Amino acid sequence: MILANSLATPAIGTIFWTTLIFGLLLVLLRVFAWKPILAAVKAREDSIKSSLEAADDARRDMERLMADNEAIMKEARAERDILMKEARDVRDKMIGEAKNQAKTEADRIVEKARTGIKKEKQTAITEIRDYVAELSIEIAGKILKENLKGLPEQEKLINNLLDDIDLTRN
Repeated sequence: MILANSLATPAIGTIFWTTLIFGLLLVLLRVFAWKPILAAVKAREDSIKSSLEAADDARRDMERLMADNEAIMKEARAERDILMKEARDVRDKMIGEAKNQAKTEADRIVEKARTGIKKEKQTAITEIRDYVAELSIEIAGKILKENLKGLPEQEKLINNLLDDIDLTRN
């Protein structure tokens, strides 16, 4: 019982010393520990605040970069479309020029062939005429040789033939 009584009602000396030590502890904590603890809490608060501001700045920068990236992509697509259109135009122009050049070359070849054919035809006609003329002369010569035995008949026939021949004919 003695032990139970002393805990329930403490002595005045114990209360005095406990209060004095507690007050002294509070003063010491306030002088030495409270300021560093508050400074550390303040530093931590400032660090968190600056981190949040940096995160907001980074988010704004990211949004700006994404908007810039989208604008650059849009511009690149437009530029690509322009380049593709120009390439198609150049291709179509080259194809058109090649077709025109091929048509011109084909027309030139056809005209050259026509000219060659015409020349060959004229040459063939001339050769046939010459050959027919030679044959005619040979046949006529043989016929005349048989029919005309005398000189006066030959001269008369030659003069008639010369009068009948058209020298302007080709």
